[in-house]
Amino acid sequence: MSIRAGLMKIVQQDGLNFLLTNGLPRRRLTSLIGWFSKIENPLVCAVSLGVWRMFTDLDLSDAQQTRYASMHQCFTRRLKPGARPVDADPAILASPCDAIIGACGTVRAGEVLQIKGMPYSLQDLFGDAAHAAAVEGGQFVTLRLTSAMYHRFHAPYNCQVSAVTHIFGDVWNVNPVTLRRVARLFCKNERALIRTAMAGHDVTLVTVAAVLVAGIRLSFLDLPLEHRHLPRRAYACDATLQKGDEMGWFEHGSTILVFAPAGFSLCESLREGAMIRAGQRLMQLPG
Repeated sequence: MSIRAGLMKIVQQDGLNFLLTNGLPRRRLTSLIGWFSKIENPLVCAVSLGVWRMFTDLDLSDAQQTRYASMHQCFTRRLKPGARPVDADPAILASPCDAIIGACGTVRAGEVLQIKGMPYSLQDLFGDAAHAAAVEGGQFVTLRLTSAMYHRFHAPYNCQVSAVTHIFGDVWNVNPVTLRRVARLFCKNERALIRTAMAGHDVTLVTVAAVLVAGIRLSFLDLPLEHRHLPRRAYACDATLQKGDEMGWFEHGSTILVFAPAGFSLCESLREGAMIRAGQRLMQLPG
């Protein structure tokens, strides 16, 4: 067994993984990593990327850049043109990001699943009963980005972004180990609700922060989503995006939750645990 395989086997043990990623002061660790990742020093960057590769399957073959001044530049890398072709079918809502498919299915009685056997309330997630009611009977998909993945996310359809609400919260890890142990995790973590109109339908993307995620950034909103003195803040927005346009990025891996109203259906190829790339088929539009 290689050294890398041995280390991976150790840190992937559920108890140790949970302790290492959640037992330390999560906010302080996240701030520290956010600061450290932006240090522009060739040696620091090389060592950081070397350690990162030891614990992940980092693949930079489709990245625009071949050299990085800092670990942060690598985290937030852009891809070569055409690296993520977008499904052009007007009946298809595409995946906004590279991800592993998590829990998905139908919104029932105002609840969806975090992981098997662990429901959470959409009113709790959105902080708005009317918003939660608007997706009753609709579809949801959990998209989990790992730390090695491409961290930018894109418009899943031609859309008008009508509102962004940032909710300050915790930064629990969003991996399956933690999802099985922390109830209502997505409702506790920091998140940004992006409300959009797509072909006359209201579709919501919830970008969820996590431990080591130094920030959620939105390309169409020239403001940092940072307001620790306020638990919730709404941002006025009127942005027009075409299918595949960049919406923003995470500064590490995390999760995007997609909610579509009744009439949408999940694409047949969607399977929990499967990999999906930005631009690939996610949901079928009504009709």
